Amino acid sequence: MSHVIDDSYNRLMMQPSFVVPLGQGLFAIDTGFHRDHFDAAYLIVERGRAAFIDTGTNFGVPRLLQALEALGLPRSAVDWVIPTHVHLDHAGGVGLLMQALPDAKLLVHPRGARHMIDPSALYQGALAVYGQAEMDRAYGQLTGVAAERVVASADEMTVELAGRPLTLIDTPGHARHHHCIWDEATRGWFTGDTFGLSYREFDSTQGAWIMPTSTPVQFEPEALEASIQRLMARAPQAMYLTHYGRVDGVGGLAQTLLRLLEATVRAAQALRHHPERHRALKQALLELYVQDLQRHGAPQTAAQIQELLGMDIELNAQGIAVWLDKTR
Repeated sequence: MSHVIDDSYNRLMMQPSFVVPLGQGLFAIDTGFHRDHFDAAYLIVERGRAAFIDTGTNFGVPRLLQALEALGLPRSAVDWVIPTHVHLDHAGGVGLLMQALPDAKLLVHPRGARHMIDPSALYQGALAVYGQAEMDRAYGQLTGVAAERVVASADEMTVELAGRPLTLIDTPGHARHHHCIWDEATRGWFTGDTFGLSYREFDSTQGAWIMPTSTPVQFEPEALEASIQRLMARAPQAMYLTHYGRVDGVGGLAQTLLRLLEATVRAAQALRHHPERHRALKQALLELYVQDLQRHGAPQTAAQIQELLGMDIELNAQGIAVWLDKTR
């Protein structure tokens, strides 16, 4: 590990707690979106060069820049900004961040590249889901990235950060514009939303709990299952989730994730023609999660689980409905 990284650990002792060292030049940054420990960006530092994976929203960008400062890194040290996909909690801050990083290239899935160059359609799609008030509060206006600074990824593509290989694979299922990034140094995947959601509030003596996410509008359960299996084929030691943080015990988490994905599909198909389908889908998801969390030994009551997962349940139900309509 370089002296820059050694020094950075001492620097971080005096810095805000939203920057957490994970070892081997890897740092998790809590972007502050929605609540604490909900939305993470990652900073990889290797021999004085840096890369961000996911950015959070515009309102998280100051924290990312503060993380560089805390580590004693100039903004010119950043070579890559790599959103896992272009949903706004992962990539909403890309344009603003790129303005602050003069030498960085944006590495994005080819299906998402045009939305990073001209984010107007991306903004309108999110506006239809969230409404204007929530867009203003949570996301702000989106900033485009100059086309000459954008690099489209390809399946099994490898880029290097000061000699540290980062390999990208196409991982549809949550979104068709989703790739995951393999870090050979830590034998871990940066999974965006492909490997689901795991909130630290639900950790128990059994470890972490995980659930699939079906946010609209490109949820495809068969593709998602295949992507999860592909991630597991490398025998990862850890997963770095945007929601939220590093998780270990990956084999058991994959089993939980696939089991809940299958249960979600069964519940959705049973409710395909329900006259109040959205309400029924939300109730079915809540019951599924509460039952599984109670089995897991999570400390929350059913009401507390509903409060913590309310937004995810709403979005999951919306995405499932889109999938049901496509497959009718």
